[in-house]
Amino acid sequence: MTQRKTRSTRKTTHIFVSPRLKEQIRLGHPWIYRDAVVRAPAGLPSGAWVRVQSANQQAIGLWDATGPIAVRLFSRSTLPDARLIAARVEAAWQRRARLRASRQATTAYRWLYGESDHVPGLVVDLYGDVDSGRQWAVLKSYSSSLDRVQKWVIDALQRRVQLAGIIDRSGEKWQLLAGVPPADDVVILENGLKFAVDVLHGQKTGFFLDQRQNRATVGAWSAGQRVLNLFSYSGGFSVYAAKAGARQVVSVDRAPAAMTTAQRNFRLNGLADDAHEFIVADVFELLETYHGQGQRFDLIITDPPSFARSKSQLPQALKAYRRLNTLAMRCLTPGGLLAASSCTAQVSPDRFRAILAQAAADARVHFLIQHDAGHALDHPVAAHFPEARYLKFILGQVAPRA
Repeated sequence: MTQRKTRSTRKTTHIFVSPRLKEQIRLGHPWIYRDAVVRAPAGLPSGAWVRVQSANQQAIGLWDATGPIAVRLFSRSTLPDARLIAARVEAAWQRRARLRASRQATTAYRWLYGESDHVPGLVVDLYGDVDSGRQWAVLKSYSSSLDRVQKWVIDALQRRVQLAGIIDRSGEKWQLLAGVPPADDVVILENGLKFAVDVLHGQKTGFFLDQRQNRATVGAWSAGQRVLNLFSYSGGFSVYAAKAGARQVVSVDRAPAAMTTAQRNFRLNGLADDAHEFIVADVFELLETYHGQGQRFDLIITDPPSFARSKSQLPQALKAYRRLNTLAMRCLTPGGLLAASSCTAQVSPDRFRAILAQAAADARVHFLIQHDAGHALDHPVAAHFPEARYLKFILGQVAPRA
């Protein structure tokens, strides 16, 4: 033990951070923001292992020379190596065993969820094609400082599962890290339903895997309902609603390609896409039109992309969420259901509930929350890292004001 500690010390650089962070480090929070760094060597390159000192607390992490997060912490005392990272990749694999063993077949899920799986800054999604049986891993890194750890992760993935290819979606353009890319969309199973996923060019890593359980929840409330799915992308919520027996599903997105994929996903699941509507339009403008026309729906899903990429954009995001959900509530039938979602990390669960209360007051209705959720189980949230819960999903009923 003494020899290992000596080697670790020799291979790391000491930096000192505010003593206010000592409890945060003790609890295991993985981030050190740059404004908390008190002293660090000049010219320290990204990717250097550093030993962080805050009062009487220490931890080891990777230095990032440019980003707002100066250090991502990996360990309390052990210098990470390929073996340690492989063990964490394996632990993450085992953590998803219940999902793989579920009665309803699912072939796509998040294998590695960064900080929650103790590999901060890296996520890996696994997509299994139901026709060929081949699997692709899609990796996303949030800092160039993680390059050496990324190599260890790739090696661990390949040792654990036979992969057709590993794709990097960290930048604007995809890169092939190993194997071959898919020749076409990968057709996955999710809770027994089929979806075509473009893992090379689609949003995020191709599909919004974090909404899996929330899509199933919407399906459970959709039988016999007229459903409006806003920001529908490739029709995930829409397919669940239609398959569950919704009498009509209207899917709305600004991207024509998304509507084409949504229609394909309906056909993949034996659903007649001509019995439903697929509309390319601006969601806010369409809701204004529907309200003016007196169009009403029994269930409306609001699942927009993030309205804020930074704290400076938060006020604008809050206004957008409030306006969106106000308009949606005005287009619901009496007693109708709103499934409201937010993936904006800067909006906390409490703040999102407050926004919905404001929207209800603006729409002159009461909003009664009946279901409040976050991510699916392959996106675990560490108790010491609440930032991991970026997704909010609330299902509730509108009722007349007393």
